Amino acid sequence: MANEELIYRLTKAVYSRLGAAASEQTVEQLVTELFREVEPFLGTNGSSYSSLQSIPSSGGFVSQSQEGSSDRMIISVFGVDHPGIVAGVAQILAEAECSIVDINQTVVQGKFAMVIIVNTSRARESATELKERLRREGEKLGVRIYAQREDLFNAMHRI
Repeated sequence: MANEELIYRLTKAVYSRLGAAASEQTVEQLVTELFREVEPFLGTNGSSYSSLQSIPSSGGFVSQSQEGSSDRMIISVFGVDHPGIVAGVAQILAEAECSIVDINQTVVQGKFAMVIIVNTSRARESATELKERLRREGEKLGVRIYAQREDLFNAMHRI
């Protein structure tokens, strides 16, 4: 079983216990803590997973290349288009020493949407602090900014 599959199962179990109203930050922290606790016991043959079989499974297997990285973050920005949105988000990332790996933005009938993949391996602040700074910048800019670790994003959005 790939680490991504375990993260997916942990995330699903946490949401089932806490409910859909649980904050993304709380779920991410719990899943991260749980994963770190079981990670030392993960074997290459999968036998160490026997005690985790009661966690609901999606039934799928995702290859290692689809897992994503805990050193990368997916940032989504949505709102009414106006000058300075890209610059405001990029400024926060530059100050945190995060590298933009990929970026895509579009404007459709005055509505702005952007997705950025960021490498956070050299970040000078935690993912939680960076998310909070991005959220506050979004409020200033009049847009909604969502940020999540790539591995958790992939686990939660996999069909």
